[in-house]
Amino acid sequence: MTQRRWQQIMDIPLTVAAVIFLIAYAWEVIANLDGVPMLIAEVIIAVTWVVFVVDYAVNLVLAEHRWFWFRKHIFDLFVVVLPMLRPLRLLRLVTLLNVLQRRAGTAVRGGVLTYAVGSSLLLVFVAGLAILDTERSIAGSQITNLGDGIWWAFVTITTVGYGDIYPATTLGRVIAGGVMVAGIALLGVVTATLASWIVERVAAQDELSHVATRREVKDLTEQVSELKQVLLEHATQMAASSGTPAPSVRGEDSATLPKR
Repeated sequence: MTQRRWQQIMDIPLTVAAVIFLIAYAWEVIANLDGVPMLIAEVIIAVTWVVFVVDYAVNLVLAEHRWFWFRKHIFDLFVVVLPMLRPLRLLRLVTLLNVLQRRAGTAVRGGVLTYAVGSSLLLVFVAGLAILDTERSIAGSQITNLGDGIWWAFVTITTVGYGDIYPATTLGRVIAGGVMVAGIALLGVVTATLASWIVERVAAQDELSHVATRREVKDLTEQVSELKQVLLEHATQMAASSGTPAPSVRGEDSATLPKR
């Protein structure tokens, strides 16, 4: 079993685990669960966490250069170990983004654009959940429902920064900083994708123009060759009727008219 093969096998299970985790966490936050429903949600979240831990451990074992892989994927370790605080559990969804990125990396531009748009929507929803989970229980908080959280996340990701809603807790500000950085990164992806699309469109138009030009040049060359052939035949007929030698041909398709 190679690491690449393991990653291919785990793409779908990790995606399913991430989606189940998101549903359970969203249910827990939006419904403000307690008692048995909250216990059920916590069990589901714990099971998905085990899937992430197993995937990280197996990747580390199968890596050809383990220390190099460990240093390169230190953030994945944080995703598995750090989220003891409820809002930081959402870092596990980075695994879902990694899977989508691997698939988009070999796709056409439409796949990359889909990845960027999907990541943006996911980030808005996840950030709204995280900030709501953090700020809702604070006295005087401006974020008391999911609508407030999503509005704050949208304004923050787009770097508009109205300031009408803002976090009051330290953890909320940490989440805000992460959302700002993620928003800038996603904006860069979308901008680069759009720029690449424009460049390709211009290149395609140039190629069509070059093809048309080459076709016109070819047609003109054929017409000139035909004209030379007609002139040569005409000159040959004139030479035959006057009894003078036939004109000589110099070069490809060239004719010398008889002197009078």
